[in-house]
Amino acid sequence: MSQNWWRDAVVYQVYVRSFADSDGDGIGDLAGVRDRLPHLVRLGVDAVWLTPFYPSPMADGGYDVADYCDVDPMFGTMADFDELLAQAHSLGLRVLVDVVPNHTSDRHPWFAEALAAAPGAAARDRYVIRDGRGAAGELPPNDWESIFGGPAWTRLADGQWYLHLFAPEQPDLNWRNQQVREDFRKVLAFWLDRGVDGFRIDVAHGMIKHPDLPDTGLDKQISLLGRGELPYFDQDEVHEIYRDWRQLLDSYEGARIGVAEAWASTSERLARYVRPDELHQAFNFALLEAPWSAAGFRTVVEESLATTARVGATTTWVLGNHDVPRPVTRYGGGELGIRRARAAALFSFALPGSVYVHQGEELGLPEVLDLPDEARQDPIWERSGRTERGRDGCRVPIPWSGERPPFGFSSADGWLPAPGEWAESTVAAQDARDGSVLRNYRDALALRRGNPALGDGALQWLDAPGEVLAFHREPGFACAVNFGDSPVELDLPGDLLLRSDGAADWSGTLPAATAIWLSTGKINRESS
Repeated sequence: MSQNWWRDAVVYQVYVRSFADSDGDGIGDLAGVRDRLPHLVRLGVDAVWLTPFYPSPMADGGYDVADYCDVDPMFGTMADFDELLAQAHSLGLRVLVDVVPNHTSDRHPWFAEALAAAPGAAARDRYVIRDGRGAAGELPPNDWESIFGGPAWTRLADGQWYLHLFAPEQPDLNWRNQQVREDFRKVLAFWLDRGVDGFRIDVAHGMIKHPDLPDTGLDKQISLLGRGELPYFDQDEVHEIYRDWRQLLDSYEGARIGVAEAWASTSERLARYVRPDELHQAFNFALLEAPWSAAGFRTVVEESLATTARVGATTTWVLGNHDVPRPVTRYGGGELGIRRARAAALFSFALPGSVYVHQGEELGLPEVLDLPDEARQDPIWERSGRTERGRDGCRVPIPWSGERPPFGFSSADGWLPAPGEWAESTVAAQDARDGSVLRNYRDALALRRGNPALGDGALQWLDAPGEVLAFHREPGFACAVNFGDSPVELDLPGDLLLRSDGAADWSGTLPAATAIWLSTGKINRESS
C-alpha cells in the first residue's frame, strides 16, 4: 500500500473479547486474535482495529481504562501484543488500537489522586469536578445526561460532583488541563514506539466541554447526537488537540494515522476532523443510519463525498460496529435482512474511500435479541432500569466451526451465549458453501483490491428506474442495487463481476435487495 494507504483501506474491527479465545476461559484474547489472523488475510482486508485490551474493571467492556500502557491479564500480556503486532505486520496487515481519551476508569491512579486531593487542588483539575447547585450544593452542576441513562454527575463524599458522560465508573477528563494533554501525548508515543499503525479515537467529539457548563434544557439529550448541538460535544477547541496529535503522528515513519469516532450536527462539521492538519479519517455513520431506500443511500453518498472533498479527504463507509444492532437485523431480519445486508456491503465496497467491517458481518450474523437477562453486561441494561437491552446482542462471540456453541470460539462456554442456529453461519460451514456470505465478501474484497476503478477516486451516477441506484467508476466498472421489493429490468450492458446473492449469471433482471458489479465499456451517464 502507498503512504496514503488509509484513503481506500478495508479495516476489520476485532472486538477482542468476542473474536477468539486461546486459553479456554470463555473470553477472547490477543493470542486468539493472532491465531486467527489468516482468516483476515484470506478475507482480504488491509488493516485490523483492536478494541481496548488495557487493564480495566470492565464496567463498560474495557472502555473504562485503568492503565493506558499495559494489557489486562484477561487479554494476555504485553508479549502477546508484541507477537500479535509482529505477526500481523508479517502478513501485510496494519494494526490500529483503540485509545479512550474522553474518560478514564474510576480505578485509574489519576482519579484516585483526584479523590484524595482537596477541592481546587491540581490533581482534581485533571477531571471535570465542580461544586453543586442549591443551598448546600445538593443539586448537580447542570442538567447534562449520561449517554447510558440517568444524570451525568455523581456526588463525591466531600460534596463536589464529578462529570461522567457515560457510566459513573468513567469520570470525564478535563482536556483544558495541560497536564492531561501532555500525559496523553506520552500514551500515544508509547504505542507508536511499539509499532502500531494508528489509533481509533473513542468519543473524539467529546473531550472539550463548553467552559460555562450550561444547561441544555432538554430531556433525552442523546437523541441529538449527530443531529443537533450539545454543550459537551463537538466544541470548536477540540480541534486544537488533533492538530497536536497530527504533528506527533507525522513525526513517525510508516504513515501512522488517527481515526475519529466523532458525531457532529452536520456533515460539514464532521469534515473538520479530517482537515489536512488534523486526523486522517472520521467514521461516517450516515450510511449506517440511512433508511433502506435508493434516495436515502444516494443522499448520504452525495453529501459525504462532497463535504470530505472540500478538505481534501476521503470518507469512510460503515454499516455496523460494536455499538449498534447488526445490519442483518436493522434491514428487516431473516432472509430479507441477509439479502439487504449483502447488497449494502457490495454497494459500500464499490464507493470511493475506505471501508470498515465489523467482525461477523462477513458471516451475515444477525443481532442476538434473546440473550438471557442474567447474561447481559452492557451498563445500558442496568442504568435504564432494564428497559433497554443495550449492545450485547452485537457482541456475541463469532462462530468459527462445529455444530454446537460456542462454535470453536473457545473450549469453554463463551462470555455471551451464541444461538444454536449459528451452526450454518460458522466460518467453516460458509467456507464450504458456494454462494455463502463469507465467500461473497472474499470475492468482493479480492475484486476491490485488484480493480483499478475501485478504492479512492470518483463516481458518476447512472440513470436507473424505480428504486434502483446505479453508478459508474472509471475505468469500466458499474454497480447497481435494487432497493425495491420487485425485480427490475435494467438496461446496463457489461459482463458480470459479482452479485450479492451469490448467483453467477446476469440477464438484465436485477432481483429485489440485490447488488451487481459489472465490467463495462462506455455507458450513458446522467446529464446532471
